[in-house]
Amino acid sequence: MPDFDLSDFSSLDPSAFAQLVKSAPDAQIAEVMSGELRPKVLDEIFRRMPALFRPERAGNTEAVIHWSITGAPDGGADTYELVISKGACTLSETPQHDPKLALTVGPVDFLKVVSGNGNPVMMFMTGKLKAKGDLALASNIANLFSIPKA
Repeated sequence: MPDFDLSDFSSLDPSAFAQLVKSAPDAQIAEVMSGELRPKVLDEIFRRMPALFRPERAGNTEAVIHWSITGAPDGGADTYELVISKGACTLSETPQHDPKLALTVGPVDFLKVVSGNGNPVMMFMTGKLKAKGDLALASNIANLFSIPKA
């Protein structure tokens, strides 16, 4: 079993990242996501989201989405804001707008969702992913991005 090594995550392509998440045990992912690499990993994932956005699937969607990833080393959460407007997706590391949709998820499940290794609908149904606001947008969010497959 390979190590869940994200020390050079910025050079890892989405498919390789998806395979790494798929092959790593939850405990190993949790350990990495509770340590010093957490901010680098989260920043890189969210930095890539605008490039993975599929405007042809968004239509005339206008939305502010807040992602809150719990389990920070200080016991808190890291929150990122994605703004979908006029066929584009932009990132703000500091939320500045009221969200149309707010998603809260733990770090292991977050990595599984963004790597295509987790089912967000099942996570929602089992309480691992919480959605507040526009649930129709929540159910369609995965279609708005090119999610890698492992």
